[in-house]
Amino acid sequence: MYLGIDLGTSEVKVLLLASDGRVIGTAGSPFTVSRPHQRWAEQNPEDWWAGTRAALAALRAKHPDEFAQIRGIGLSGQMHGAVLLDAQDRVLRPAILWNDMRSDKECAELTERAPDLHTVAGNLAMPGFTAPKLLWVAHHEPEIFAQTACVLLPKDYLRLQLTGGKVSDPSDAAGTLWLDVAKRDWSDSLLAACNMTRAQMPALCEGSEPSGTLLPAVAREFGLSDGVIVAAGGGDNATSAIGIGATQPGDGFVSLGTSGVLCVVGDSFRPNPASAVHAFCHAIPDRWHQMSVVLSAASCLRWVCKLTSTDEPTLLAEIEALPAEALTTAPLFLPYLSGERTPHNDPYAQGVFFGMNHATDRALLGYAVLEGVTLALTDGLDALRAAGTEAKALSLLGGGARSDYWAQLLADALDTATRKHGGGETGAALGAARLGWLAAGGDPAKVLTKPPIEKEFTPNPRRHAELRTRLEAYRALYRHVRPLFDPARQPLA
Repeated sequence: MYLGIDLGTSEVKVLLLASDGRVIGTAGSPFTVSRPHQRWAEQNPEDWWAGTRAALAALRAKHPDEFAQIRGIGLSGQMHGAVLLDAQDRVLRPAILWNDMRSDKECAELTERAPDLHTVAGNLAMPGFTAPKLLWVAHHEPEIFAQTACVLLPKDYLRLQLTGGKVSDPSDAAGTLWLDVAKRDWSDSLLAACNMTRAQMPALCEGSEPSGTLLPAVAREFGLSDGVIVAAGGGDNATSAIGIGATQPGDGFVSLGTSGVLCVVGDSFRPNPASAVHAFCHAIPDRWHQMSVVLSAASCLRWVCKLTSTDEPTLLAEIEALPAEALTTAPLFLPYLSGERTPHNDPYAQGVFFGMNHATDRALLGYAVLEGVTLALTDGLDALRAAGTEAKALSLLGGGARSDYWAQLLADALDTATRKHGGGETGAALGAARLGWLAAGGDPAKVLTKPPIEKEFTPNPRRHAELRTRLEAYRALYRHVRPLFDPARQPLA
């Protein structure tokens, strides 16, 4: 048996995988995000470990015999988060998360300090990334910065509790802006731009390689044998790709989680920072991937449900009942509830409904939200295509992937077939378990398979043309309201 641990923003999910490829069971434990100031997002790393232990205990209770047979563990995690440790491995402050927007000024500072940033890291400096967060801490919490002996990414904090070792992997490390992404190693020049050194970084192992073994006390707590291997693992998008077998050039997926990701695998490092496209390492050797990222995806659907006092199944049923002609007159929605990355790199962007009237009801607002997230992802795919990246079909992952209606809307807007696979909601946790299997000696040809396709959604040419018209209006809306987002804007006359 092999265990996957996926540390997300809203929950930690654990998954038990058999050596015949069957998912035996899953369990989870939820988290909340602390927002002590506007545009801040933080979590307590100790809560991650407590939640992981609770989820593992629940999984063990449901499947005690299979759980006891675990031989390898893989880790997946939300990217970019900064866990600051002192010399005694104590957490110095709450972890600053990927959707925290406080460090926009530090992004400009880092870009000035590191002229080779874009070519070495392959990405623009954005507030979500790790390096600008450390510059912010240096400026605003210098006493904390002075005590920082090591910076870990979220999943790597869990590894520290599991194995006692400080290790990361290239796929997750690529999201720090401290990695030479082509060489898959830390960049001394990028670290120096933040007044940091390699000594403050964890060691690096490929995601499918062993990074250590369980501490005896942890093995005893969960009734596991000594010597259980913990793989290096990967960032959540790379492990999601592993979970659906996206390992060859041209393989791709769309993830509809808290954020939205459109990812396509390649066999070389192909940066395109001008369009705010991300170029990261994959979780297996000799593979990279390009991504477009929207910071709010399925979270927008949860938000509009809360706003209109309903739940997702009810709202989705109301949306599906809308007549086709209503969709061309629905409000436009900019889904920038947490700012935006691709293609705008605009931490000040905000959510906007535009074009409401007395006939606008809850169902039309709900449709506008689904469409707005879909158009944001279309913006991202256009940016990838401009860089020469194409995908023949895109697998669907994440909570939003449960909706057939949304899957068809994506296929129509992207003009690309979309696919649902068995167990699609367990993508990153499944990928983490597969990495644990590889680290314990699994054969890649057996482990890195594509799950069966349950449904395929083919683009509708007429609907695609209508959505391209909506996309032009959507882009024009952003251009017009963008000056109002800027905090340095001139007062209105």
